[in-house]
Amino acid sequence: MDDNNLITLLQQGDRNAYKQLFIKYYSPLCEYASQYISDDDSEELVQELMLFLWETRENLVIETSLKSYLFISTKHRCLNAIRKNQYHERIHNQIYEKIKDQFEDPDYYFVNELTENIQKAIENLPETYRETFAMSRFGEKTNVQIAEKLGISVKTVEYRISQALKILRFKLKDYLPLLINILG
Repeated sequence: MDDNNLITLLQQGDRNAYKQLFIKYYSPLCEYASQYISDDDSEELVQELMLFLWETRENLVIETSLKSYLFISTKHRCLNAIRKNQYHERIHNQIYEKIKDQFEDPDYYFVNELTENIQKAIENLPETYRETFAMSRFGEKTNVQIAEKLGISVKTVEYRISQALKILRFKLKDYLPLLINILG
């Protein structure tokens, strides 16, 4: 069955077409993704893409060939995964650098636990608070720069940062003495 028929049948909810699409493209997409990310991550990423195709099949618009669409989508997802990993690594390094001197004999596992808890708390902030907070604390942008970039007022930036700090202080209250320099 050619790709145009696969797309048409997929959009109509044909499970057999979806199965054929999966069989035809899963392995090549995993191999392609593994050029960017680890093998395990590439398989998970391609599985998520395939699930996305099924879940959005009725509204799926493919303006190129199916093959091009799948490979371009895989590449974009890989690049996003790399960016997300770099973001997490940068936050981890910045937090570690800020708190490592507070310990005479730093306990590496404690620092990792603290870093993970901070990252989870930041990730669980409402999206607008998280974005504004990250730009302020990790992007080292001024409130005016953040306001311009997001198209909001400086007062809104200040409010979001203060709300983010309030949420983080509550969620991380057990670590508060160590976090004064980070969240302050």
